[in-house]
Amino acid sequence: MSDLYKEPRSSDPFQEETNDYNAPFNPPPVVPPTNSKAVASMVLGILSVVIPYIGLIIGIVGIILSSLSLKEINRHGEQGRGMAIAGLVCSIIGTLIYTLIIIFIVIVFIVAASSGDPDIFSDI
Repeated sequence: MSDLYKEPRSSDPFQEETNDYNAPFNPPPVVPPTNSKAVASMVLGILSVVIPYIGLIIGIVGIILSSLSLKEINRHGEQGRGMAIAGLVCSIIGTLIYTLIIIFIVIVFIVAASSGDPDIFSDI
């Protein structure tokens, strides 16, 4: 019964034999998985720039995760190299921004404390 619905076959003996789908069998390409640490490092890198005050800690964790993910990507051939690099760059920028802010605040307090005026913080 199922032979009634197939395409008619040629009686030429020299014609290539094909399968019922009229296409050669090609397996789908195997795509390596994306490194999950690369995704996490990119998220932490973006958060280190956006979230105030704890961006320094998040940036340090993002730098560590992105360096680990770059090593794993090179070792295992996974995807996510661009995300790991983006996480590294954003983490470095966030860490630098909040480090400079903390240094600035410390310098302002040192200068204010060394000015000799005991009521310098009463205006704040």
